[in-house]
Amino acid sequence: MLVLPQPSEQAAPIWFVTKETWPEIRAGLPRQAQAFARACGFEPAPGRTQILPGPEGEIAGVIFGLESEGARERDLFLPGQLAATLPPGVYRFANKPYDPALAALSWLLSGYRFRRYKTNGTELPRLCIPDGVDAARIERIAKGVALGRDLVNTPANDMDPDALEAAALSLAAKYHAKTVVTRGDALLAANLPLIHAVGRAAEKEPRLVDFCFGDEAKPKVTLAGKGVCFDSGGLDIKPESAMSLMKKDMGGAAAALALASMLMESGLPIRLRVLIPIVENAISSKAFRPGDIYKSHKGLTVEIGNTDAEGRLILADALALADEEAPSLLFDFATLTGAARVALGPDLPPFYTMDDGLASEITRYGMAAKDPVWRMPLWDPYDKLLDGKIADLSNISGGPFAGSITAALFLRRFVERAAAWAHFDIFAWTPKAAPGRPEGAEVQTARLLYDLLEARYGAGGGQGVQHTPRTVHHVKITSEDLAVDEAAGLEDKSP
Repeated sequence: MLVLPQPSEQAAPIWFVTKETWPEIRAGLPRQAQAFARACGFEPAPGRTQILPGPEGEIAGVIFGLESEGARERDLFLPGQLAATLPPGVYRFANKPYDPALAALSWLLSGYRFRRYKTNGTELPRLCIPDGVDAARIERIAKGVALGRDLVNTPANDMDPDALEAAALSLAAKYHAKTVVTRGDALLAANLPLIHAVGRAAEKEPRLVDFCFGDEAKPKVTLAGKGVCFDSGGLDIKPESAMSLMKKDMGGAAAALALASMLMESGLPIRLRVLIPIVENAISSKAFRPGDIYKSHKGLTVEIGNTDAEGRLILADALALADEEAPSLLFDFATLTGAARVALGPDLPPFYTMDDGLASEITRYGMAAKDPVWRMPLWDPYDKLLDGKIADLSNISGGPFAGSITAALFLRRFVERAAAWAHFDIFAWTPKAAPGRPEGAEVQTARLLYDLLEARYGAGGGQGVQHTPRTVHHVKITSEDLAVDEAAGLEDKSP
């Protein structure tokens, strides 16, 4: 449940301890609690949990270990581990973790479960709103992430182009956004030939969902998300090992919709536009082929070097369309290259931008929000690798190196007028569960951009990244407390 209940004295207290603070907190426990923790061999190691029983066998409290103040790295999401390990019940923070807002958010994110196909009635532990935490904001972010995770976790037989379109339209309708959908051959009439070419072989026709929210006079912020509902690789078909997780190839669309959900619910004073090109990269007699040449929305001709480099094609048309109105900020999200995963792994998406100031903001907010990213270079000397022999450019570089960079350089060819643009090459998946990140679908970069946009355009001016001082407030604990208480640059091939 993505709601934080109101504080209650009946909630079981959670005390956060470190190696340095444990002796003082332990001394404040009743003797039987001290003896029980000692008998269980509790040590204040990061992530170590000790449940303390009450006189009637109830859960009277919980002790949880955090990293020391001087640790090289502190995981501010670590308290969320409790949402996956504690028994059902209502809990409260008896003292402050290093960052109560991130701890509460991690709790909600850790409690996410995908239950569409498998009944799981297990009740999860619930956390009362910590002191000083904006519960509505935390819940808004968690709900946006859950929306994106649900979309990515849904298999392609149920998350086909019709279903992804319906999800985008449902979100738009919830906030009364103005929507235009262009499908099938109408894409050609609308001069969106690359989206049409990639998706025309599938049973469900390709389409572009385009919706706008907010006052036209406000700063224009545009999001574009790659919506490839399943990527077989096309005629350059993927091997089985690379195809097994291709239901997540619409993870860029999911990230864009998750961020849009947060922004529209917040009422941030911007004019938001969301562009979701939606296709399935399938194989049939109508499939686009290596060697084909298509004119893009921008007018540049593109030679197809490999049909498995399809995500950049559909984004190229979407970005060119978005760029025509010169937005203040243009962000695109895509599960674009296996090369990005080889370089940085699944948890650290690379991003690309020509704006040094924006890059600094993105990095800073990513670190603060525990939604990390790493800037990679738009290395101009590699741009010529995309020059076509008989067309303006090719959709691949033709070599095995710098695949994520050359994919970003391809997209850059379609952005000219936007005041600032950034491209995020995300993985959209957590291979191994961690606090705040259950195994499975993940929405990367949406949280950091929500913080950034809230700080840039919101009345609070940076409220999204205000963190409490990194100290643990010691408390005296009484017996009453215890009693009540894509290889070579082609599309993502990574399993």
